[in-house]
Amino acid sequence: MSFKDAKKHTTLCVVNVVGTERISPNFIRVTLGGDQLQRLPDHGFDHWFRLFLPQEHGETTFDLPNRADTIGYLKYLRIPSATRPHLRNYTVRAFRPQARELDIDFVVHGDEGVASRWVQRTKAGDTVALLDQGCGYEFAPDTTFHLLAGDETALPAIVGILRDLPRDATGLALVEIPDPADAQPVDAPAGFEVRWLPRPAGTRPGSLALAAVQAWTTDSPTTVSAYFAGEQALPAGARRHLVEIGVPKRRIAFTGYWRLGKAH
Repeated sequence: MSFKDAKKHTTLCVVNVVGTERISPNFIRVTLGGDQLQRLPDHGFDHWFRLFLPQEHGETTFDLPNRADTIGYLKYLRIPSATRPHLRNYTVRAFRPQARELDIDFVVHGDEGVASRWVQRTKAGDTVALLDQGCGYEFAPDTTFHLLAGDETALPAIVGILRDLPRDATGLALVEIPDPADAQPVDAPAGFEVRWLPRPAGTRPGSLALAAVQAWTTDSPTTVSAYFAGEQALPAGARRHLVEIGVPKRRIAFTGYWRLGKAH
């Protein structure tokens, strides 16, 4: 599966918060649980989903469409705004199917954005919903080198990809983070270099990772597979560089998670 296949998925789960934990200066981990998680496929890699968060005040309806296509989105918009849940995209950090538990790592940036406010206030028992969207990274079987890059919002996706790649895979992972203490343990193949890039205050998010990608080159561009995610200038610029050095476009998975200046 890849990003283009997301609309094919129809598993909707209404679940509850089990607990939260501040795992680093800029990340809070939320554990969700519930019987409906037994229906959720365990895709691994950068398994992502639509996350429906409750209204900050008043009741929220979780009677939602089970598809993220045009018709499903129109059905979502028909829910009265006073009770319509907020919609965001997130990646599975860890999934324990037998325990029916799923972890999400949220980047915390004060009260800027619905998700950041919610994660700092949520408590055990709160209800959310998630709609499965599959995986975004689809790499060719002849890949000889994987290049992964993202800012802190892409950290769970990159860590998941590293965890589930074949153990003989080789490559480079570039993860930009706001604080050195935000680095996490990584289960990467032995042939991978994982490079953490702490970002100085005042530096544009994604710029360090983008610069590192732009400094990278290869003698075998046609057997590279790449994954780029984060603030939109990073994946767009990284993809542009790889195409310029000869990597086929079809071998590059990229997505802009957010846009500088717009709450997320």
